[in-house]
This record gives sequence, structure tokens and C-alpha cells, in this order.
Amino acid sequence: MHDQIPSDTSAKAAPGRGTAEEPLAAGLKQRHLTMLGLGGVIGAGLFVGSGAGIALAGPGIVVSYLIAGVIAMCVMRMLGEMSAAMPASGSFSVHAERALGRWAGFSVGWLYWFLLVVVLAVEATGAAQIANGWVPAVPQWAWVLGFMVLFTGSNLAAVRNFGEFEFWFAALKVFAIVAFLALGLLAIFGVLPDTEPVGLANLTDHGGFLPGGWQGVVSGVLAVIFAFGGLEVVTIAAAESDDPVRSVARAVRSSVLRILFFYVGSMLVIVAALPWTAQKAGLSPYVTVLDRIGVPSAGQIMNIVVFVALLSALNANLYGSSRMIFSLAERGEAPAFLLKVSGSGVPRRAVLASVAFGFVSVLLNLKWPDSVFLYMLNAVGAVLLFVWALIAVSQLRLRRRIEREAPERLVLRMWLFPGLTWLTLAAMAVVFVLMLTDDTARPQLLWSLGASALVLAVAGLRELRARRGPVNS
Repeated sequence: MHDQIPSDTSAKAAPGRGTAEEPLAAGLKQRHLTMLGLGGVIGAGLFVGSGAGIALAGPGIVVSYLIAGVIAMCVMRMLGEMSAAMPASGSFSVHAERALGRWAGFSVGWLYWFLLVVVLAVEATGAAQIANGWVPAVPQWAWVLGFMVLFTGSNLAAVRNFGEFEFWFAALKVFAIVAFLALGLLAIFGVLPDTEPVGLANLTDHGGFLPGGWQGVVSGVLAVIFAFGGLEVVTIAAAESDDPVRSVARAVRSSVLRILFFYVGSMLVIVAALPWTAQKAGLSPYVTVLDRIGVPSAGQIMNIVVFVALLSALNANLYGSSRMIFSLAERGEAPAFLLKVSGSGVPRRAVLASVAFGFVSVLLNLKWPDSVFLYMLNAVGAVLLFVWALIAVSQLRLRRRIEREAPERLVLRMWLFPGLTWLTLAAMAVVFVLMLTDDTARPQLLWSLGASALVLAVAGLRELRARRGPVNS
């Protein structure tokens, strides 16, 4: 049954077994999905975390982002192909089940859910730290509580509320990057007041374009590749749009190249506008550039942007985690009580279950950030690559099947199939090996492999129990 492509060609074909109607409401519009695709990965990892990559690779960080971005873009194209052909609220978890079996859908679904609810704690705590700096009288825990209540409320209401929040969050982030690119280019060419044209000299001075050699570029890839996580949510959200097939195809087409442009373009402007050695540890490279070209209150402006980015990611992760666990429940891979849907088509129990674990994660982060929560964070650190690898394997299996059974569903196709899919898988395998040989990344990879092995073991036991059931009955 799992091997078949659903025969119902309507937008509401069920994501799990059979062809029952999808109970979730179709409240998201095309503009919501387009901006979600654009803004979903533009977060604190870019605005703040990119500084660590620059310190490792120098101007070569542009190459690092290009490599990581191409991998992410290929994964998104594969995911878009499957999601346009078979829209489902469980997205890649459903695709993995259809392609590889229940064990794969169970494993990737639960690992991704765990990833989102743990990272949710980092985002809530980070936003609370910024807000506490603005209003010290309000303790950090109170800010966390306020954010969690606010976004729980928005996710419990109609899905269009989530869409509107994400639309405006993403619009602000996109505007911030476009403004930064414009100001940076004007500074590079000496158009702004009190600036001298520097051209591209900073790309080759101060140790050359690759001051750390190709090893620096490789280290940069390891530092930045996880910043592209979040693209997957747009394919989850597409199932709740008026026209899932066209919506996901348009969102994928419009987002992947623009996101690559934003990331690589930003890094190019940063390392061209200032010597890479001028970047300060722990300070956003965006702030450093804006300060140098004379933008008043650059630090506070960027704090606002990062604050919005963190809240945006929190909102998106809460949405994505609730839909993933709801999809697991639909397929019998999570408790059935999570299937309760409100009159407005919102899986409220799934939302509350995700929020509850998110609250636990936040408490662990506030109480034991360097012990218990650190272990949890390490346990999900490399899960994203595991998810991406299963997306690629699923696409290899499903593409041939769709071509045989329902070729008209291939409205969005992976480039250069199957060669580019195999090449992307090989690139991810290389990243795994590099993480294993890197002293900083190795603990994260080993913890994540341990978490993945545990979930796979549970999936295997469930498979054995399911096979023995009929014999014992």
C-alpha cells in the first residue's frame, strides 16, 4: 500500500494511507508561501553566525556559502518535485514512507520533530536575551513565556494567522538584506559620504582570497551549511494552501535562487567592503560593516533584525513541528489523540504537544545550558543532514515510480536527474566524513548519530511487532 502513488489527483489527496480528505484547512495563500520560502532560512545563523565562518575561511567564505547553498538548493528542488506531485502536511516524512517503508517515515518524522522543538528553545531564549537587554526590568524567563504564549495562540488560531506572521517577518528580513546589499555596494564603490572606493582589493589582500587554503573553505562549509535549514517548512505549509501543487512549485522556483543570492551576495559584500581581519569575534559582520560605513545605531538596528528573525524561526518551527507530529499520527506513527482538529482546521493538540516539549526544552536551556540542554542540542545538530539524505534517496525511488504511474504529476522536476541527485548525496556524504574528522564538529555528529540510531531501533522494533501481530492474533 505504501508503494503506490495516490490515485486521487486532487489537491486534497491524503498524505498517508488511502485517499481520504486532508482535514487541515487550506488557509495559506501564494504570497504566504513565497515569503515563507524566502524568509524561512534567513535567520540568526546568517546575521550573527556567519562571523564564525568568515574567521575560518576569510574571503573564501563566499565559496563555502556557494557550496552549501548549492547542496541546499538541490535538496529543495528534489523536495519540491515530490511535494508538488504528492502534497502532504508531513512532506518528506510521507515521501520517505512511500519510497522506503514505514520505518523511514517514522524515523525522519520523529527526528525532524525533535530537531524543531529543541531548536525552538534556542530561538526563544535568544529573542528573550535581546528583549531583556532592551527592558532589563522584565526577567528573561518572562520574555520567553510571553513569546511562547503569543505564538502558541497564533498557531492555535486559523492557519492564515501563521501565514500573516511569517509574511511580515520574512518581508522585514528580506528588506533588511536588500538594504544592506545596496548600502554595501555603494560603500565599496565610494558613493556614500566619507567613503573611499575599495573595489575588490579586500578579496585578495590580507592573505589572499583563501587565507586558510581549501581547508578553510571546507571548515567554512561545516560552519554555515546548517544555516540553510528551514527551507523544508515551505513544503509542509503548501499542503494547507488553496492549490498545493502549483503553490509548492512556485514557492520552490522563486525561493531557491533568491536565497542563494541573498546568502552569497551578503558574504561577498561583507568581505569586499572590509578586510576580513576587521571582523570582531562574537559581533555580527553585518554590524561591523554598517558601523564602518557610518550607519547610526547599526548595532541596535541589527539587534531588531535578529530579534525578528528569531521570532520568525520560532513561529515557523512551532508550525512545522505541529504539522509533522500530526502527520505521524495520521499514519499511526504517533498517538491517535493528536488527530483532533478544530473547526477552523487546526490540529490544536498537535500544536500543544509541540509547545509542551518546547517549554521543557526552554526550561532545560535556562537551567542547564552547558550540560543537559547542550547534550540535546548536540543530539539534533547533524539531524538536518540525515533528513536531507533521506529526501534525496526518497526522490531517487519515487521519481521512477511517478514517471510510470502518474507522469502528469511531475510539474516540477529535479535538474539533471538522476546524476545530480547522486552527486548531491555524495556531497552530503563528504560533509559527514569532514564532520567526523573535525574536532569541533565530531561530538555533534556522534551525538546526532546516536539519536538517529535510537529512533531507527524503535522503528525496527515497531516493524517486527507489526509483522508478528497477525501471526499471534
